[in-house]
Amino acid sequence: MLRTRVITALILVAGLGALLFGAPSPAWTVFAAVIAALGAWEWTGLVGTRGPARLVFCSLMAVLALMLAPSGQVAERHWPSLALFALGSVFWLALAPAWLARRWRIPTGWLGLLLGAVLLLPAALALVVLRQQFGPWWLLAIMASVWMADVAAYFVGKRFGRVKLAPRISPGKSREGAYGAMAGVALYALIVALSSGALAPTLLHVILLVAASAIHTVVSIWGDLFESLAKRQAGVKDSGRLLPGHGGLLDRIDSLTSTLPVVALAAHWLAGG
Repeated sequence: MLRTRVITALILVAGLGALLFGAPSPAWTVFAAVIAALGAWEWTGLVGTRGPARLVFCSLMAVLALMLAPSGQVAERHWPSLALFALGSVFWLALAPAWLARRWRIPTGWLGLLLGAVLLLPAALALVVLRQQFGPWWLLAIMASVWMADVAAYFVGKRFGRVKLAPRISPGKSREGAYGAMAGVALYALIVALSSGALAPTLLHVILLVAASAIHTVVSIWGDLFESLAKRQAGVKDSGRLLPGHGGLLDRIDSLTSTLPVVALAAHWLAGG
């Protein structure tokens, strides 16, 4: 099992790296649309959509991602993307925490599909806009911060975990693991920002970056927990079987679906858009 996980992870990293740094913009947009379609396929399985409606929804997600993605425009001039980033940010910063706290049922039918669109489309467009506006290295840094949160939470939680974070949603997660994730991401962000010259080495800037890193980590945890809630209510362990040893695609991108739209909107605001 471990060997399968490692092989799959290496293939994913190599493939993502090749696309991220080598693909022209149109090809990267197609990649984002494919991610939206595959994520939609797994989401429909979680909300009980079957038959032709499932294929129609997946196709619609891909088409909308292709149609709404900016072509030759950066974020500050592309209002469809910004509107979706705002929608995604409102959901993850305002609605998702209440949803998780109350463990509301994930809707089925067209409401479930609409929720899936809110989860997937803003994240898919953020992949395109962040790469286009800030370049592949910064997009990689953002995605790596989410992976850092996962790794830090796992090891700190395994060693020091005592208090359950959300026992009725994801019993394996602990508050200590969440604190470890915040510390790991803050350290990672400081190293990247200071070494790249993106952050002036002043106390105020360091404090602001640490605070932003904490918020970023919390949002990533909400994304993870939300997918866990959907899986628990659907009675499944994994969102799919696309990735051997890892489960489904949503199992790997759940935290990215929550963080990418928020980061994209914040980056637009910080860039003076």
